[in-house]
Amino acid sequence: MPTASKLAAALFFAGLAWFAADLVKPLLPEGTPTGQLNRIMAVIGASTGWKISGARAGQGLRAGFGYGLTTSAVITFWGVLIFSGYKMLQYSLNRRFDGPVEALQAMAGYAVDYLVLIAVPSVVGALVVGGLFGGWLVEWVARRWS
Repeated sequence: MPTASKLAAALFFAGLAWFAADLVKPLLPEGTPTGQLNRIMAVIGASTGWKISGARAGQGLRAGFGYGLTTSAVITFWGVLIFSGYKMLQYSLNRRFDGPVEALQAMAGYAVDYLVLIAVPSVVGALVVGGLFGGWLVEWVARRWS
């Protein structure tokens, strides 16, 4: 059921994911296409904000900080998983792998590469501070309009 806290969580975490994607763009190798990066990350942020933060709203400020950080971590997880899977699919269509196991192993390697790439203070700091603020915001909305 839609609530004000779910809407606030979806909007805030979509914005946070969009902002984090903007911080990641300069870290990507030269020539990497980034056309849909922001939009895909915003959809991931909105859906995880709605499902994780918005669904747990009203449990108190300490819980709010916890599920805000959890939402930031889940945004990172799904973003890395989707983009490493996409890269694996591109290479698979070019027949660079001998079989599905090799493709999945390469996908895991791409995911680790992406995690190392985004493990810089600006991106991690934005996700942590944004997650804490998002948790507080969702709790504030839940107390105000519930």
